[in-house]
Amino acid sequence: MAKKGAAVTLWRRSTITMIIIIFLGFGTVIARLFYLQVFKAEELQKKAVEQQLHDTTVAAKRGNIYDCGGNILAQSITAWDIVLAPAEFDDDDEKSRTIVAEGLSKILGMDKDDLLKKTHENSYYVILKKKVDADLKDKVLEFSNKIYEENKIGGVVQLIENYKRYYTHDNFAGALLGFVGSDNQGLSGIEYEYNEELNGNAGRIVIAQDAQNNPLPYQYEQKIEAADGYSLVLTIDENIQSIMEKYLRETIREFHVANRGCAIMMNVKTGAILGFACEDSFNPNDPYTIADKNKQQEIDELPEDKQDEAYNKALNAQWRNKGVSDTYVPGSVFKMVTASAVLSEGKVKVTDHAFECDGSYVPYEGARPITCWDSTGHGSGQTVADALCNSCNPAFMQMGNMLGREKFYEYFVAFGFSEKTGIDLPGESGSVFFHHEGEPAGMGLMDLAVSSFGQNFKITPIQMVTACSAIANKGKLMQPHIVSQIVDSKGNVVKATEPVVKRQAISENVASELCSMLERNAKSGGATNGYVAGYRIGGKTGTSQKIVDEEGKETKDYIASFCGIAPCDDPEIALLCYFDTPDPDINYYGSAVAGPCFRNIMTEVLPYLGIEKVYSDDEMEQLESTVETFTDTDVSDAKKKVEQAGLKAEIVGEGKTVIGQNPPAYSSIPKGGTVVLYTDEQSKNQKVKVPDFSNCSLSDVNYLASLNNLNVCIVGSSMGESQTYVKSQDIKAGTEVEPYTVVTVVFNQDNRIM
Repeated sequence: MAKKGAAVTLWRRSTITMIIIIFLGFGTVIARLFYLQVFKAEELQKKAVEQQLHDTTVAAKRGNIYDCGGNILAQSITAWDIVLAPAEFDDDDEKSRTIVAEGLSKILGMDKDDLLKKTHENSYYVILKKKVDADLKDKVLEFSNKIYEENKIGGVVQLIENYKRYYTHDNFAGALLGFVGSDNQGLSGIEYEYNEELNGNAGRIVIAQDAQNNPLPYQYEQKIEAADGYSLVLTIDENIQSIMEKYLRETIREFHVANRGCAIMMNVKTGAILGFACEDSFNPNDPYTIADKNKQQEIDELPEDKQDEAYNKALNAQWRNKGVSDTYVPGSVFKMVTASAVLSEGKVKVTDHAFECDGSYVPYEGARPITCWDSTGHGSGQTVADALCNSCNPAFMQMGNMLGREKFYEYFVAFGFSEKTGIDLPGESGSVFFHHEGEPAGMGLMDLAVSSFGQNFKITPIQMVTACSAIANKGKLMQPHIVSQIVDSKGNVVKATEPVVKRQAISENVASELCSMLERNAKSGGATNGYVAGYRIGGKTGTSQKIVDEEGKETKDYIASFCGIAPCDDPEIALLCYFDTPDPDINYYGSAVAGPCFRNIMTEVLPYLGIEKVYSDDEMEQLESTVETFTDTDVSDAKKKVEQAGLKAEIVGEGKTVIGQNPPAYSSIPKGGTVVLYTDEQSKNQKVKVPDFSNCSLSDVNYLASLNNLNVCIVGSSMGESQTYVKSQDIKAGTEVEPYTVVTVVFNQDNRIM
């Protein structure tokens, strides 16, 4: 019985132990299942989806950028991503991996060992190269087909369609358009400002796969189409932009401008920007290459540890849009604002001879005298128009005193200088004005004195041309803008920009008076280098000294600028040309540096815009005429026709019939010029040499032309001959030409008006 009892006890213990073990085992499993299903359910579901689905991004096509005429400036062209799918290899198939790595390394120029490592990754999507062109894509496709046919290696190399940003004119408008990064995100310029509108929304292709990572049948595939980005239609005109960039580059080269230049042209009635040129600019197709070869050479010559910093600094400088991001001391172009203010407040009338200048002026008692650019002075009895044409600093300090600090600042605000213009470009800076605690409008009395002629405060170029446009637009300050329309992929207008009047800065009457003064200044004052015959140009020069350079160090460098409008009787456009740090050993005055650039741009743009020429009586006398055909005509008849056209006839030879002429038929010749009529073959062999007209006065040019039997066409400044000189001639000195060939000489005004 004792043995039986012991056996029962052992059995019970074993049973209890088994029950405990079973309970603990199943309890643990149940607890684990409960934990996984309740607490870890969301995470596990996510992992299951990731294992069961293969997701491929479908790139959206970035919208185009057009000029106002519909010309494409930026577009997205088809490119391809080269993708490797390592998971398609069999686990132990090293031979196939080696074949693929060796072949792709030769095509893509990649390291074979790196590629071999990538073939062992547990992934269906390893990007090898992004956005390759069609040639490289075709080579990869050919290789992929070859390894399948010869080695039955399939699905490991894939081509995914993508898009690559392409700028149709390379360096054209680089700082304005900006560029995109490798992921098609805008990084600067319009591309950055309108990135959300341009970018679109990427699509997806989702493929289901089984436990062995094999794709399931097609019906399990889901495709979400990409939504293409919107396109932009700019206010920029491609032709106007090209003209502006051309003459900016020429001026920068001629005057060795050290810190770039810019030009902005605005439609004064709408605020639309017709051209926005910043030179020296970069190529958006290759934004990481330094555009300035001299700058790149300087970087290359630096010690290696200094090159990266210098390179990055140069990149940021060339990407920077000077027209909106840089502030500068405006100088005398700002005098149009001071003149507007003093007339608006009724402190002086246009007929009042209220201002005097003996070469300097003491703005308030105890202050140091401030000199005029003309140390001999402009005398007494100057009107506002006289002071503007003379660019007389003492006269404008007197206007500043008439206004007082509060009123001066009131007009500073009215013309938009106290705030950003709000132009639709990134990186716009605000002005830098005086901020003295306790002073009215933050200005001291000396601040008022120097501000009245545009010194010691800073504004942006876009602020200056916007203020000038307000004067041209009957006193209305407009909101400047670059984009006129946002359109979808079907051409439907999503958004259109309407002209916005921000405020009435000055009255229509005062604005009209200022336009007349600016016109007088361009015809016979200090701005004649910007004048274009036949067009009612108005303008003001500016020569301002930089107080500190870009690194905050004191400097004696200058900024040369010219700001003007056309036509003055009914202004359509305003243009600012601005050059930062021209070489002082050549010239740094606004009239000499920026004035001719302004004139050259206007000479081409105004006819392009369809603005008709209206000549004054003086200009009519200098007009050119078109030469008729006189060949195969009796000599006497030909001579009469030449004289009837207001020209002189020079008959050469002994024949009775005209067999040749110079200038040739349908070419232009100045009124009163001479036409040579050749009457025999021997007479046609005559030649004359073109003299060097450089730095000659008008009378010297006429004398040399007459002495050498040449016709001359005069272009440029209309000032008196004692104040002008020849800047250039279209036929090189010493060239042999036929007698009475037309030589075009360009005159510039020789002055140092600030």
